[in-house]
Formats: sequence, C-alpha cells, structure tokens
Amino acid sequence: MALTDLQVKQAAPRERDWKLSDGGGLYLLIRPNGAKLWRMKYRLLGKEKKLSFGRYPEVGLKDARLLRDEARVEIGRGGDPARRRREEKIAAIIRQGDTFQSVAYEYIAKREAEGLAMATLVKSNWLAAVLCKSIGHRPIAEITPHEMLVVLKRHEKEGNYEKAKRLRSFASRVFRYAVATLRSEHDPCAPLKGALISPKPKHYAAITDPMKLGGLLRAIDAYEGNHTTLFALKIAPHVFVRPGELRHAEWEELDLNAAVWRIPAGKMKSRRPHTVPLSRQVIELLEQLRGLNGGSHYVFRSLTSRDRPMSENTVNAALRRMGYSGDEMTAHGLRATASTLLNESGLWSYDAIERALAHQDQNVVRGIYHRGQHWDERVRMAQWWSDYLDGLKLL
Repeated sequence: MALTDLQVKQAAPRERDWKLSDGGGLYLLIRPNGAKLWRMKYRLLGKEKKLSFGRYPEVGLKDARLLRDEARVEIGRGGDPARRRREEKIAAIIRQGDTFQSVAYEYIAKREAEGLAMATLVKSNWLAAVLCKSIGHRPIAEITPHEMLVVLKRHEKEGNYEKAKRLRSFASRVFRYAVATLRSEHDPCAPLKGALISPKPKHYAAITDPMKLGGLLRAIDAYEGNHTTLFALKIAPHVFVRPGELRHAEWEELDLNAAVWRIPAGKMKSRRPHTVPLSRQVIELLEQLRGLNGGSHYVFRSLTSRDRPMSENTVNAALRRMGYSGDEMTAHGLRATASTLLNESGLWSYDAIERALAHQDQNVVRGIYHRGQHWDERVRMAQWWSDYLDGLKLL
C-alpha cells in the first residue's frame, strides 16, 4: 500500500529500526534516534541489493518515488544503480585528489625525465607555483574556461601580458596531459585563444656599436666583485651561449685540450646537444678559473655553495653595478651583440652564425642536414671573434 505524506511525517521512532513500505522496493527506515531514511531494495541476478536515497524531510516522498522509478528503469536496462553509485563515489574521491597542483607537478616531473632543459624546468616550476595560488587546490576535471579566464585576466589587468600568455600556454599543456592520463575530459584553456591581449615582442637590450662594446669589455676587466662573477663576465662575450647554459656549465663538459665545450641536450633550449669551439683566450680564462674553482663540478659555482651554480641574476646584477642599465645591456643581449657584429663583418656565413647561436632551423629537413655542418668555419670564427674583442678593448 502506497504511503501518504502524513504517514511519513507522523512516523515515530521505536526501540528498534522499523520500516514503512511504499511499493516497488521503496521504503522509509525509521531509526530509534528519529532519523528517517529512504531506502530501496531490489534483486539483481538473484542477489538482494539496496540503494539509499537520502534523509527525510530533505528528500520528500515525491522525490523518493522519482529516484525509485529512475533506478527501476536503469535496472530494467540491465544496469546496477548500486554499483554505479559506488563507482561514481570512488571517481569523485579520485578527482578530489587529482588537483591542478598534483597534476601540474607530475607533468613537470615527466618532462624532466624526458630531458627538459634546466632553464625550462625552472620556468615551468615558477609558472606552476603562480597558477597554484589560485587553482592549485581545485580538482583538475572541474576547472572551467570561465575560471581560467578570470585567473589570466587578473594578471593581464596588472599589465603582465607576456606572463598571462605564458600561464595560459603552460596550463593548457597540463590540462592536455590530464586528458591523456584520463584525469580530465577537456582543456579549458583551448577556448581562450584570442581572449588575451597579445604582448609586444620583447628584445633583450644589447650593445651593437663596436666602440661601446670596447668600453663594456674594459669595464669588465676593471670589475672588482667576486672572482667567479668576473670570469663569467669575461667569458660570456666570447662564447655567446644563453645565460642559463653558461652558469650551468660543468668541468666534465669541457675538453680544453680539444678546445671544445659539449653541452648536453638536457641543458639546451632546443633539447639538442650543442658543441662550442673555444678560442685560445677562453681556454686561458678557464684554466685560470679552474685553479680557483676546481673544488666544484660547476665552472661558475654559487657564491654560497660549491654544489650549486651561480645565481640566475648574477651577471645582470654585475652589469648594473658597472653602470649598465637593463635598457642598455643584459647577459642575454651578448648573443644579439655577437650575432649583429658577426653578420655585419661579412666574413662568416649566416648558417655558421646560426649554428653557433644554437638557433633551431625552422625548416626541419634543412635543419637536420645542416646540424653537423660549418664546424671548421665555426672554429675559425670563434678565434676571430675573440681576437676582434681583444682589439676593441684597445680602441
């Protein structure tokens, strides 16, 4: 016999659990403490099972019947609502554990194992830390495009257009990894392409006038700071590698007898190994530095620990102490200095200069063909460049 709202409301607790049946397997369980709970029992493959529909009065009689009818339809189609609910509960618990923060750092660890360049790892960790302040605690499968847009617009409103762009790009890679590992169904950053203000291209400040470059080289020779910083300042103009590649240089990568520096792929932006020919001047400087920093496997060791490379901002800070502002010269700008003056000399092929700068050829086939080319020219060019720099100091 079907229940009425009045019967449900007036059902009083007894010393033991008791039930009021509504039909179709639905019943109200009344506990001694007064709790009234909706339950449904059904049989599947000869086995009795139960479902819980919640507590009265939060779930009324009408709602309980609707839930019962939905369950009976599912059972009639061969489903098992009790099993489905258990699986959904487990999935919800897993989703709660799969936060953006946990997946982001898992993704970074994966990329590190694949040989991601150290400089890129540092940037990835920084981007993850910024994003985790706002969405780190959120289950990654529940983050929406609107939520991501709010986060990114916050940085954009502060005028950090490049930062907002990089955050969107990194977050998108994390979301795509979550999709690939079955922790999410979509990338909420994908619809946001075009939603942010495009940053203006930024060029690193660099001295390209030979006379001014000579002045910089003389200022470096007169630098009175830490000896490791001094040698980094002296060597950087000659080898024009990226600042991160320079400061992470290790003695085992250097073959001074063969006059080469072999940088492993993991330290390169292009993820490809790079070989740098060393001029006589650079070898002499390295031999002097080894006598001072030989106790560390890093060529340019940290000022505070022999087990770490020098700080990322050390060279730029030294340039500021020497009176060069960020609008005049940067550590990274030394690459532009070399590229400009080597090209203007007319003595060296464009390809040799690009190989020396470890620029990745946009034409994949051409890049593969030229990867091992121009070595002899690069060796001659490295020595010419060092001799040229020495000459500028005398002007």
